[in-house]
Amino acid sequence: MEQDRAKQMAEQDEKIAQTLSGIKHKIIVMSGKGGVGKSTVTSNIAYGLSRKGYKVGILDADLHGPNIPVMFGSYGKYPAESGKPYQVDENLCIVSLSFYSANVNDPAIWRGPAKIGVIRQLLADINWGKLDYLVVDLPPGTGDEPLTIAQTIPDNDGCVIVTTPQEVALADTRKSIGFAGLLNMKVIGVIENMSGFVCPHCGKTTDIFSTGGGEATAKKYKLDFLGKIPLNPQIMIGADNGTPHIGLADDSPFIAIVDRVEEKTKN
Repeated sequence: MEQDRAKQMAEQDEKIAQTLSGIKHKIIVMSGKGGVGKSTVTSNIAYGLSRKGYKVGILDADLHGPNIPVMFGSYGKYPAESGKPYQVDENLCIVSLSFYSANVNDPAIWRGPAKIGVIRQLLADINWGKLDYLVVDLPPGTGDEPLTIAQTIPDNDGCVIVTTPQEVALADTRKSIGFAGLLNMKVIGVIENMSGFVCPHCGKTTDIFSTGGGEATAKKYKLDFLGKIPLNPQIMIGADNGTPHIGLADDSPFIAIVDRVEEKTKN
């Protein structure tokens, strides 16, 4: 029994290695705390890179809350071909557990080994094709899914850490930074989301969650700060309607962030 399992794991490792060999850059988007907008950041980075002409794939590794399909208007839909990603357009594709559930509203009630197995299966058994970038959207924290991704994609370019400015989020962000360090994973940079609210009527900025905490944390740990994302109803509307904000607004703050991510991964 153990020999059979070891053989299956070795065969799966070969498949994963073959998949990853066709992908030039792998970016992991993570956060220490939930609700900081990690999936929003993932979708905008991936969409922005695809608008630059790159072939981009998103792995939605948040198995208990796979939200990436919602942000591209594909929730409840299925890939056109079995064993292939859902194709948003010619440059962008998605793999998410929600595409393989009979009912997208059914919860995934799994322990660690099942989650590890599913993530490995999504990398091994899906024909991703040739990609310039794979962007992985992780659930919050430093548990099974982040550890599995870090160990299964050891040649990743690094992680983008998303936080909000207040201390309750920054405390968990410091744990994410420590997690990356322990696994010898480069931190591409830190993004401060929900950084101030600009009133659409008067133009006044209100720091609902304070501001600058993410930037200060990046500076303290000598990490690159990729930028601030303000609270903006248009970002939410774009996510709910299936078009990331970077594709809707010429002044989207995600534009500069995507440029920085591109620069850091290409160099």
